[in-house]
Amino acid sequence: MRTISKETGLGWTTFSVDDSGGSVCDIKNDCTNIAIATPRGVQDVTGLDKSAYERLLLLADGTVTANGVFNDAASHAHVVFKTVSSTSVARTVSIGVSGQTLAMEMLFTDFQYTRAASGELTFSAPGVLADGTAPTWS
Repeated sequence: MRTISKETGLGWTTFSVDDSGGSVCDIKNDCTNIAIATPRGVQDVTGLDKSAYERLLLLADGTVTANGVFNDAASHAHVVFKTVSSTSVARTVSIGVSGQTLAMEMLFTDFQYTRAASGELTFSAPGVLADGTAPTWS
């Protein structure tokens, strides 16, 4: 019998973000989708004698963008992100799926709401790495 270790994105274990006071809030129920990136910078060091690029890896980075629906109940998305424009605090973001966890200290740079013509009220909250620690899945 052959086992398949591939999985879907269904059933995320955690998506938590600290509020501005440092309290952990699991907001996965408010989020409809998230984008996570852990890119590395590169430096082009190609010499004139080469016919293909030579590159060196540089600094690591991390970004997350959470998108979801309005929920202003205690410990939910609106309460977590409503202070983004008035506070300058790093927030721990923890993402867990299938026993794998990624935790990053992040600065959220915006908290946008969109009210569609159909009546939907959705948000987007982008965050960037805050503390110089390379993002690592564990």
